Amino acid sequence: MKVIKTGNKTWQNRHETFVEDINDLYELGNDDTLNALDSYNDATKGYMALIAEAISSGTPVRALGAGWSWMQIATVNNGIMLDTKPLNTVFDITNDSISPSYGGDHTQLLFAQSGNGIWELSAYLEPRNRSIKTSGASNGQTIAGVLGTGTHGSAFDFGATTEFVVGLHIIVGPNRHVWLERASRPVVSETFIQNLQTELIQDDDLFNSALVSFGSFGIIHGVMMETEAKFLLEAYMRRMPYDDSLKSIMQTLDFSNSTLPHGNERPFHFAVVLNPYDMDNGAYVTSMYKRPYQPDYQPPSNNAAGIGPGDDAATIIGTLTQTFPELNPLIVNEVIKTSLTLYESKVGTYSQIFCNTTLRGKLLSAAVGFDIANAPRVADLMLSINNTIGPFTGILAFRFVKQSTATLGFTHFEHTCVMELDAPYSDATYNFYTQVWAKLEEEQIPFTFHWGKVNELNPARLVNMYGDGIDKWIAARNKLLDANTINVFNNPILVEWGLDKILA
Repeated sequence: MKVIKTGNKTWQNRHETFVEDINDLYELGNDDTLNALDSYNDATKGYMALIAEAISSGTPVRALGAGWSWMQIATVNNGIMLDTKPLNTVFDITNDSISPSYGGDHTQLLFAQSGNGIWELSAYLEPRNRSIKTSGASNGQTIAGVLGTGTHGSAFDFGATTEFVVGLHIIVGPNRHVWLERASRPVVSETFIQNLQTELIQDDDLFNSALVSFGSFGIIHGVMMETEAKFLLEAYMRRMPYDDSLKSIMQTLDFSNSTLPHGNERPFHFAVVLNPYDMDNGAYVTSMYKRPYQPDYQPPSNNAAGIGPGDDAATIIGTLTQTFPELNPLIVNEVIKTSLTLYESKVGTYSQIFCNTTLRGKLLSAAVGFDIANAPRVADLMLSINNTIGPFTGILAFRFVKQSTATLGFTHFEHTCVMELDAPYSDATYNFYTQVWAKLEEEQIPFTFHWGKVNELNPARLVNMYGDGIDKWIAARNKLLDANTINVFNNPILVEWGLDKILA
């Protein structure tokens, strides 16, 4: 494995919301003189050597993806950050690599190094008539990055991005790396294990804990994913009255009496955006319907403001802050009306609809998940408190996602409503967030924080949110990693959250 020590002493995330002091940034790369498998295995050895070096010197180390998170997930104060982005080999899987017990279609499996970006995976799959199953609205993250924070995806009957992952190759120490999959759903064969020269562990609890682990379970080197046949999405955005009918859909995801574009047909994706300063004209409601792929369609295009059909609230507010660095509610209200142009029947593949890979403007983004049963209550509460603790210089966005199987997946409820609060970078925004979390707790509305966005987590809140899931996650980490390796993969945010424990 190629290792370039850049000598960088600081690192800034892509959203430019913090700068971290580091010891060094190492840029990693595959050895291009080797074939794909030998190069992959050479990188495994390189990772183990770097962990051994970190333990020997007592220097914290963390793998870095695309730097997309608003939180210091990947950073290590005065430690080493490993830029894994160039490690992006992709392998299709042959039948010889699959366990006889695997019940799926091996031709739909994809094994990828963790540095692969979501957009890169889509670019690889599309000409092969395949597609990823879900992603966030933004696709600039690496596959390890979306897993590390449990990115919630966009298909509410499927779940978060964690749900298409069926195997993980993890470097868990200076002399050990493992292939981790569920015992309840074996995937790979002994041939595959031998090819990777690794150790097979089949354990549901360990796998579910490692899915969302913030880069603290060692280094995720490879990810096995289930893809599916390429399909089209037929997308609409209309304004609808924010009335009992819409609230009922938000609360139940029952579309039997809906007035959406395809009546009672259950959408693939459903989202509601509320502009607190223009409620008389109703909510912006996006619905997307899954259709079989056929080549004769007109690909979607962005509107005049550069907003595409799959873009989320962060993209919209980021676009505004590029033009109006000092946003206020009046500007938000006026510009949203032109930025969020309505559309009918835009059609595209998954990667064409959810295609954003760039960041726009300096903004803050926070998101919380709660049971859909509380969706109208939270929405009404937000509109109310905007008049008391606001004004909030942004919009309120609600997306709906099926529960994650990950132990600490923040889409924690059977059907989770994710409320996204995106606004300009300012102390006023931070202060508004703090008061919103306190109000949700005062109203006794259970919620979870998106791990990769702005949050105010502490051990007490985590136990309140995840119960004994916290102890299960800590126990799993201690089972996979020894004490020395745990220490080098701890970082300040893990300590702040109380997830850094070493068990006796």
